[in-house]
Amino acid sequence: MAPSILQIRPLGFQWETRDPFLFCVYHADEYPKGNGNFGPDEALLMGRQIGSDFRVKDGWRMYHGEKIPGFPAHPHRGFETVTIVQRGLIDHSDSLGAAARFGNGDVQWMTAGKGVMHSEMFPLLNEKDNNPLELFQIWLNLPKEGKMVPAHFKMLWHENIPIVKFEDSTGKQSTIKVIAGEFQNEKPLNCPPHSWAATTTNNVAIWMIECEAGATVTLPATAAGVNRSLYFFEGDSMQLDGTTVKAYQAIDLVPTATITLTAGDTPCRFLLLQGKPIAQPMVQYGPFVMNTEAEIQEAYHDFQKTRFGGWPWPTYEYVHSKEKGRFALHADGTLEEK
Repeated sequence: MAPSILQIRPLGFQWETRDPFLFCVYHADEYPKGNGNFGPDEALLMGRQIGSDFRVKDGWRMYHGEKIPGFPAHPHRGFETVTIVQRGLIDHSDSLGAAARFGNGDVQWMTAGKGVMHSEMFPLLNEKDNNPLELFQIWLNLPKEGKMVPAHFKMLWHENIPIVKFEDSTGKQSTIKVIAGEFQNEKPLNCPPHSWAATTTNNVAIWMIECEAGATVTLPATAAGVNRSLYFFEGDSMQLDGTTVKAYQAIDLVPTATITLTAGDTPCRFLLLQGKPIAQPMVQYGPFVMNTEAEIQEAYHDFQKTRFGGWPWPTYEYVHSKEKGRFALHADGTLEEK
């Protein structure tokens, strides 16, 4: 195995990550055409555990949705979610009165902070054809001083996210979408101010890497002590510094090594996550991530008492109107429309 590789790990549904990240979930669902009410135009009662449908059947899942796929209202405290939607749309609604419809390349970066309840529904708007969905949701921890900051989200719209395009010596092309962490002098959009990623010396990077078959990409070294992992989620195989790696594996990398990877006989896609460890005590219980058991108990007490602001929407599976395009309504009333 190449000296630049620390270890190679298989990927499951919930990808194991390293500090400062908590985990990453990869959703890939080939939803059928919509039924006119945002749900699938297929019977749901045959072979599905509605309300908790995580088994792939016919190429898709309902998750916690009963009529519309997705994740109805649920709470968070003490960390951030970075939701990268490659295909399809997400309808966001939250306890602060904020809302959004985003996808097809957009990224939502949400700081849960001291607490927010939100829903993430997947409206199937196309009633004539399939509604494919592909997204990554990355949980990024917050340091102790950031766990109780006010909740909010920031939209990184696809049109504005830097994408570095280049070709290797053979003319094969690759792209790197720079969501966090500078690449080849291409700076990312600003993340939320209380994020661990907001301090550049923490060396947080989130890159989406796509390579043509046979294309070679070189990744620059980063600082010693940084946790750096490459998630190989699509393709057949690739060469990483001379080591052959099959798809659907995570490769933990030596941070101070320059990395050269070459796609195999089919196009390859990767997610790179890196960052300086927060290196603080961490206690996670369900949707809450704090530093002590007492803080977890306090989080549950606060949620039961306040519902983190209540739920201002008609249903826990709320979706926006069919006519809405991509937009973001922030808690302060600011409206972005794309």
